[in-house]
Parts: sequence; structure tokens; C-alpha cells
Amino acid sequence: MQRWYGMGDVPTGLSPTVVTLGNFDGVHRGHREVLTRVVREAGLRGAMPVAVTFEPHPVAVLYPDRAPAAVMSVEQRLDALESVGLAAVLVIEFTRKFAQQTPEEFVRSTFVDALGAAVVVVGKDTRFGVRNSGDVQTLRDLGAVHGFEVITLDDVGGGPAEVTTTEATRWSSTQLRAELLGGNVEHATEILGRPHAVAGTVVHGDHRGRELGYPTANLSPDHEGLVPSDGVYAGWLIRLGLASNDPDRTLPAAISVGTNPTFDGQQRRVEAYVLDRTDLDLYGERVSMLFVANLRPTLKFDSVDALVEQMKLDVSRCREILASIVPS
Repeated sequence: MQRWYGMGDVPTGLSPTVVTLGNFDGVHRGHREVLTRVVREAGLRGAMPVAVTFEPHPVAVLYPDRAPAAVMSVEQRLDALESVGLAAVLVIEFTRKFAQQTPEEFVRSTFVDALGAAVVVVGKDTRFGVRNSGDVQTLRDLGAVHGFEVITLDDVGGGPAEVTTTEATRWSSTQLRAELLGGNVEHATEILGRPHAVAGTVVHGDHRGRELGYPTANLSPDHEGLVPSDGVYAGWLIRLGLASNDPDRTLPAAISVGTNPTFDGQQRRVEAYVLDRTDLDLYGERVSMLFVANLRPTLKFDSVDALVEQMKLDVSRCREILASIVPS
């Protein structure tokens, strides 16, 4: 997949394309319905399927105090978009100046002049242009002028049955963030269609896990992906530098998020113990941790012995949970 970081990266004379636009934070099941339609329409027309996305999130620029936590880094987002089958993604830097474009200016400069769009696929609630003044009807009117077709998709619904918020009738990034920040990674998996991932480089920690018989891989503080609430999770550790068919690439793990309160820790960490493995040297490796199930909240234990006993139980539960799951 081609990755264009700004209009200057887009090849000249590009056409025809089938295009969609959005933030696509999480690239969840709702996003994938739209993106899959883009790929399908492009295939039928012999066109190039392209997505347009923004970085940073527009709300972070226009209303910083209301900016949502990013579910993914831009590179994680692009990797997920590539997996859908897109031929290219255009990442536009969102600035206050960019936000002042009228709907017509945006459509003409991006969809028409840069991308040569034959078809634009959008959700029915799509808004664009200065003060979100453009809507689907605006896009249809501009399509009639500039010669592109507009395909509008309804919201893709579903959402976990247990969720009772107003977002429960559709897959949304807002709902996804709420589930992750609440530690509800099972619900997040339903929304995403895959386990949520946090990625980073393995760095040295306090080495307490090794002393207790459970050596852990600690993620660097600059990890990518929204970290779920503090707790212990069953999941997978993916060694990104290994080939997909390497038996040591995808490993079952117990993942801990928190400050290690039993030892009066202050720094919040994401770390994983690979089940039944004490022979791994992962320092310096780039890994991804996939969150499958929430086992329990982070607790402060009265003694190290009590902590170790609970860790044994956690590891046993992880084995049971992961034994019947094929990693994504």
C-alpha cells in the first residue's frame, strides 16, 4: 500500500480512484464496512481504492481540551488500513488553516485535482469543510459538478449487548475508547473484530518479575496504542521482527498494566509475562501486546508471597482462556 504524507506525495495524473475519508481511529468493524465497499467498488471499476485520513485528530487542533485519546498511532492506523486491501492512503496534516477550507475547496483540491475520484464512498453522517458545513447532500451536489458519483452507507450497527450507552447501536471510535479505558477489552474486541494492540520496544524494568519467577517484557514509555485501564489481562505477545511462520513470533502472555502498588511503584507500566518461558531475551525488540480478556484489577498485596500466589492463579487462568483462542 502506498502511503502519502501530504498532497506533495500523491503522484500526478492519478485517476480513476474510489475514495473515502475519515479519521479511522481504531479501524473498527464500522470503518471496515466502508473500506471494504471502497475496495469492492474499485475492483468493479478498474480503479484504485484510496482512503483520506487526518493527523492529528481535528478535535485536537480545534478544541484541544476536548481531544479524544487516540486508540492508535498513525502508523498503527496505516498498517490496519493496509490489511483491508487499500492501494493507498493519503494522510493530511490537519491544521487550523486547513480547517478554513470551504467544502467546495476541499473537494476540488483533494478528491478532484489530487486524486481524480470517480466515486466517493462515505457514511450518512459525514461532515467536512469549514465548521463542518458540508454534508452528504453537499457532496452529491459537488459530485454532479465535478463528475464523481457518491455512495452513502448507513451506520454499521451492533455493539455489545451489554453496552447501554447511546453509542451502543453502532460501531464507533467513541464507544471503543470507552470500553478500553474501562478495561472492557472483550467488548473492544467485538467492536474491532480483533484484539486491541499496544506496541513498543522492550526495555529494562526493575527485574522483580524475574526474581519472582515470572520475567516480564516491559514496553518503553513511548509505546503506541491506547493503554486499557490498570489490571491484569490474558493476551498475546507478538514479536514483530520475526517471520509470521516463526513458532516464537506469537506467544501466550499474562499482561499487567499499572504501577506495581505492592512495591509502592509510581510509574505506570505495560509489561507481559510469556507463559512458561524464562529463556527469552526480548530487550530491544519491537513487540505488540494483544489484549484478549480482563482477569482482574490491579491490587496491592500484603506480602510478596500473596502476590506470587495470585500470579500463579493469573497464569493458570491465562492458559485456560488462551488455549481455545487462535491469535489474530
